[in-house]
Amino acid sequence: MTKKTEAETEEKHSLSFVEQLVEEDLAAGKNDGRIQTRFPPEPNGYLHIGHAKAICMDFGVAERYNGVCNLRFDDTNPSKENTEYVENILNDIEWLGFKWGNIYYASDYFQQLWDFAIWMIKQGRAYVDEQTAEQIAEQKGTPTTPGVASPYRDRPVEENLRLFQQMNTPEAVEGSMVLRAKLDMGNPNMHFRDPIIYRIIQTPHHRTGTKWHCYPMYDFAHGQSDYFEGVTHSICTLEFVPHRPLYDKFVDFLKEYDGTAAKGMDNYRPRQIEFNRLNLTYTVMSKRKLHTLVDEHFVNGWDDPRMPTLCGMRRRGYSPESIRNFIKSIGYTKFDALNDMALLEAAVRDDLNKRATRVSAVLDPVKLVITNYPEEQSEEMEAINNPEDDTAGSHTITFTRNLWIERADFMEDAPKKFFRMTPGKEVRLKNAYIVKCTGCTKDADGNITEIQAEYDPQSKSGMEGANRKVKGTLHWVSADACIKAEVREYDRLFNVENPSADERDFRELLNPDSLHVFTNCYVEKFAAERKPGEYLQFQRVGYFMADPDGGSGHPVFNKTVGLKDTWAKQMGK
Repeated sequence: MTKKTEAETEEKHSLSFVEQLVEEDLAAGKNDGRIQTRFPPEPNGYLHIGHAKAICMDFGVAERYNGVCNLRFDDTNPSKENTEYVENILNDIEWLGFKWGNIYYASDYFQQLWDFAIWMIKQGRAYVDEQTAEQIAEQKGTPTTPGVASPYRDRPVEENLRLFQQMNTPEAVEGSMVLRAKLDMGNPNMHFRDPIIYRIIQTPHHRTGTKWHCYPMYDFAHGQSDYFEGVTHSICTLEFVPHRPLYDKFVDFLKEYDGTAAKGMDNYRPRQIEFNRLNLTYTVMSKRKLHTLVDEHFVNGWDDPRMPTLCGMRRRGYSPESIRNFIKSIGYTKFDALNDMALLEAAVRDDLNKRATRVSAVLDPVKLVITNYPEEQSEEMEAINNPEDDTAGSHTITFTRNLWIERADFMEDAPKKFFRMTPGKEVRLKNAYIVKCTGCTKDADGNITEIQAEYDPQSKSGMEGANRKVKGTLHWVSADACIKAEVREYDRLFNVENPSADERDFRELLNPDSLHVFTNCYVEKFAAERKPGEYLQFQRVGYFMADPDGGSGHPVFNKTVGLKDTWAKQMGK
């Protein structure tokens, strides 16, 4: 076996089952070898990481096979949709690193869908039903018992046409009538039991205004929109498996309607392929529940860094590359699974280690005074921006007599393996000098208020002969040349691993300690000048990103993730 063949075999094995099916269609010459996918979000909320999995597949297949992926907004329910969601969906897709071929809307096809529905009525394949939603649901039966035909099922065509036109008037009452496809009330697939294909909604549409009062249902609009656009592969999640026969049935009707079926062109049709959804521990993906969290102010908006939304993850400091790497690592299957949040955080950690700028920040400060360092003296110490990236350069950090260090880095009576600051022991101050602690000062309650130390002038980092070994290295900032900052640290949004499977009201499952705000923090000036979108590592603490809430002189930082997965250890995992 040649090396080339081995590489080809390895690549073949790495293909997802979706890509394997696409390759089968290409080999069979379907659609003249053309590949066209689409990402079809409904603009009724913000995208979350579950949507990112679909985005990576839809756009990824098009990229891999030199095809095109279009963006189509499923805007068939004006009561829940608006342009704010449209704009944010566009931003999120671009942030993830993908570019669509064209932008379409289901509303582009309202007239075509309406005309198609008229044809179905004339063919005796659709009828207007005036029953209530409850009556229709009851008459549909169960998966093991056939449904009962509607009393309106055999209405004359002329009456159905008249009532359907009436449904699209300003006077039509919501819920008073629906248009149903006349299929099979005894079909074991419940979706075939005369599904509703049009309903009345008296809410102005964000694009078409008040032109329409009657709107197509998703199952009626989706497959037809795919067909109108020339989609070859309609890739969706597993809940649409039982919808697939209906998807194909409506496409069959449409091909009969436009005459392609009579021309023997059955090869030209979209193929629906389903994969498993992305579910994460300690969060929810239900758009309804995410709406509730926002609307009832359990979180601070859609971009709250605790949310699984892409804008929330972006604000928290996740990189688009880390999200794509995580999605690639969990893969695509036909079996639903619950993915551990720790896997996502590990992907974020791995990516940010390569791109984050190292800076100094002290979150729980205690003063350190270098007693033998001249009071009026200061030095600019060189700090490497990223040791993983030779092109990242460096910046300077000011060193003075008075410093801030982390309170946890000092212990007056320390155990043997405590390698941080303690009286009589030496530690290195990162990028600066080796210092020896000489004592500390306490207040009346015994709290440490100041630590004293002496520095070795010959031990400056980078100085010849200054590389003697000490067991501890501490980060610090100058108390005379730093900026006070606010730091927001986040925990899991929910207290239970799988809130979606819990029978209790999901509001009861929220973690009351999911946000901790530290207001007495100090960062070096270089860190304070960083903007949202710049990835940072607070040395020895974790990864952070500046938040838009911060202003000049008052920076705010969000903790993205710690340097290690300490959360699982705390939970005993």
